[in-house]
Amino acid sequence: MTEERLVHVPEGLAGSRADTGIAKLLGLSRASVAQMIEDGLVQQNRVVIHKSDSLIADAELRIHLPKPKPPLELVAELVPDLKIVYQDTDIVVVDKPQGVAAHPSVGWDGPSVGGALLALGIQMSTSGVAERQGIVSRLDVGTSGLMVLTKTEIAYSRMKQAFRERTVDKTYHALVQGRPDPTSGTIDAPIGRHPKHEYKFTVSNEGKPSVTHYETLEAFKAASLLEIELETGRTHQIRVHFSAFKHPLVGDSLYGCDPKLAARLGLERQWLHAMKLGFMHPTSGEYVLFESTYPTDLADSLAMLRAE
Repeated sequence: MTEERLVHVPEGLAGSRADTGIAKLLGLSRASVAQMIEDGLVQQNRVVIHKSDSLIADAELRIHLPKPKPPLELVAELVPDLKIVYQDTDIVVVDKPQGVAAHPSVGWDGPSVGGALLALGIQMSTSGVAERQGIVSRLDVGTSGLMVLTKTEIAYSRMKQAFRERTVDKTYHALVQGRPDPTSGTIDAPIGRHPKHEYKFTVSNEGKPSVTHYETLEAFKAASLLEIELETGRTHQIRVHFSAFKHPLVGDSLYGCDPKLAARLGLERQWLHAMKLGFMHPTSGEYVLFESTYPTDLADSLAMLRAE
């Protein structure tokens, strides 16, 4: 369903790229306007335009705006494999299984951490949009391991600040293809959205600063087990950096893994686990550290490599 809107190009936007100019004209994001143009929902003087076309002074724009999507809803749903590692009056730390989202999102109809906690009667802080209450950092659906959520407003504010200031210690283990050279080091490369794939990210000069430190723990014939410390926390950061480094994560089909190796190891997701999470407690001020162990699918695939 769409809503038609007729507007004329003001003199000040004449010559602008269509996606940029219309975004300014309507107060929408450039990405959403670009998507409307790609879907054929925008005409200039009754001709369907491309996002790189130029706007013409006083031209008639016929725009079919998609109807707003209904608000996302946090649905209470128990997740049997989700473990409560720790909780007090301010925070809750969970060990998230793969196949569970941090929170509901467009296009995802599976379980979420927020929904699982709601089903357990654990009340999150109310800051932020309803479906993301208590969320101060996220793990991808296909990534397992430790996450911290907040139960009070003061904890939410202080934990968000801690993540912004990079004072939270985040340690991951990842199995990557091949053997990184050097065996330990730092990847410092900005990450931004992929220009052609909506749900993918890439190393880009226009991206945000992103820093990943790594060390090889074990080297096998076809892969290496790494310990990774994140200095920043960009979406898909580990996956993007090691893909750009020509060592994609085993099982990570989105970022160029070898599907034969993943199949041989029985992996249906990227081999990535959030092992340790350490931070200053938001109200007590004491440093707390939590640790996790490999879930069955990751442990089994690692055992196969060791046996070889």
